[in-house]
Amino acid sequence: MTIKAMKGKQKPGVIINMGSAAGLYPMSFDPIYSAAKGGVVLFTRSLAHLKRQGIRINVLCPEFIQTDLAEAIGASFLQSIGGYMPMDMLIKGAFELITDESKAGACLWISNRRGLEYWPTPMEQAKYLVGSGSRKELPLKIVHALSHNFRNATRIVRTPLQLPIRPHQVLLKSSMLVLTQVNFSSGRYFTGGSPKLPFDAGFEGVGLIAAVGESVKNLEVGTPAAVMTFGAYAEYMIVSSKHVLPVPRPDPEVVAMLTSGLTALTALEKAGQMKSDETVLVTAAAGGTGQFAVQLAKLAGNKVIATCGGSEKAKLLKELGVDRVIDYKAEDIKTVLKKEFPKGVDIIYESVGGKMFDLCLNALAVYGRLIVIGMISQYQGEKGWQPSNYPGLCEKILAKSQTVAGFFLVQYSQLWKQNLDKLFNLYSRKVGIDQKKFIGLNTVSDAVEYLHSGKSTGKVVVCMDPTFEQTTSRL
Repeated sequence: MTIKAMKGKQKPGVIINMGSAAGLYPMSFDPIYSAAKGGVVLFTRSLAHLKRQGIRINVLCPEFIQTDLAEAIGASFLQSIGGYMPMDMLIKGAFELITDESKAGACLWISNRRGLEYWPTPMEQAKYLVGSGSRKELPLKIVHALSHNFRNATRIVRTPLQLPIRPHQVLLKSSMLVLTQVNFSSGRYFTGGSPKLPFDAGFEGVGLIAAVGESVKNLEVGTPAAVMTFGAYAEYMIVSSKHVLPVPRPDPEVVAMLTSGLTALTALEKAGQMKSDETVLVTAAAGGTGQFAVQLAKLAGNKVIATCGGSEKAKLLKELGVDRVIDYKAEDIKTVLKKEFPKGVDIIYESVGGKMFDLCLNALAVYGRLIVIGMISQYQGEKGWQPSNYPGLCEKILAKSQTVAGFFLVQYSQLWKQNLDKLFNLYSRKVGIDQKKFIGLNTVSDAVEYLHSGKSTGKVVVCMDPTFEQTTSRL
C-alpha cells in the first residue's frame, strides 16, 4: 500500500492506493475482498472531516494490473474477469478522485467488468447512511398521554432530521427495537414526579452508526451499536456518544441482550449474590429475561426450577437445561415446590408479581434471596399498576434471615458495558427470539400488546430494517 500526498492549487490531498494486491480478491468473487474494502471505506469516511482542514482521504482499489505479483494468478481466472486492467484506466480513476471535491472519504473500485464504481454505492448509501445536507422528515413514536394503554398513550409524529449533528453526538440508523412495558407509557420509570409531555418513546435498540460528530474519535460510521436511552422508537436517533455501546452485530439476539440479558446477569450477581450449588427458581422463565436467568444460573453450577405456561414454553426451557420445569397450566406450582423442594429455594428471580410473589415468598429457604425485577401481572387492567399489600412480610423474612431485593437496571448503568461484554462471550448459550414478526414503527403497539398477552416465547422484537433477518440463532 502506498500513500502519496498531492498538493493542488487550492488544497492538499491524500490518496491511499491499495494497488494490485487488493485485486487478488475481486469483490464479485470473494467475500474477503468485500470485508476488506468495507473496513477501508469506514476508515476513510471516518477521516472525511479532515477536508475542512484542507486534507482529503480517498481509497483507490484497482482490480488486476499486470505486475509480478498479479502474474502468479492463473490464466483461466484472469480470462474469466476480462484479463488485466489497462494502466490508463487506473490513471483515469486517480485523476477523477483528485479533481472531484465531493468525493472526500470515498472509495473508487476499478474493474474491467464494471468500470469505475464508487463505494458505498448509491444503494448502500441510501440503506445505511445519511448525507450531510439531509433535511428528511423521519417518523418518531412519542408518548403524548400517560396511560397503561400503550396504543392510546402513543402516536407517531414526523420530525426533521437536520445534519450535521453536534460535535459530541452520534446518529444511529435503527435495525431492531426491544419493546418496553406499559410502565413506560404510564410514566412509572420517571423519578421526581410525572414526566413532561410529550416525550420520546422507547429506550433500547440496535442499529448502525450513520454519522458521527467531529469530536467523536472512538466510533466510526457503519459500526453496529446499541443504545439504552429515551427515543429508541425511531428510524434514526441522535444520541450523545457516551450512550453508544458498540456491539458485534445489529441483530435480534444482540438486542435481546440489552435490558433482558443485562437485568438477568446484574440482578443475579448483585441483588441475588448468586453462588454455586444453590437452588434457583425463575418465574416467567420462557420470556425475554427469564431465558437469560435460567442459563446464567445453570452456568454458575446451580439447580434451576422454572415456571411457564404452555407445552411449547416448557419445551424451550428443557432445551435450555432447566432441571425442573413447572407448567402452571398442567401443574400447581405451590404443590410442586412444597413436595419436591421442602427445604425451600435459595434464590428466586421473580417478574410476575401478585399471587406469584406471595407463593415465592413462602417458598424461600433460610437465608433465601427473592429478587423482584418486575410484576408484569399487575401492569395492565382497568387501573393499571396498583400498589399491593403484603401483611406479615417483615415477620416472614425476619424469621428465616431472608432478603427481598428490588432491582432496577437503570441504577446499575456503570456495569452495562462490562456485563454486555460478558454476555457476548457466552457463545454456547441460546438466545430465544419470539417467531412472530413485527416490521416497522407502525407495528410497535401491536408488538407491545402481544408482549403483554402471555403468548410470547423468548424476546419480542420489532425489525426496523427488513434487510436484517429476524431469526433465532446461537451465539
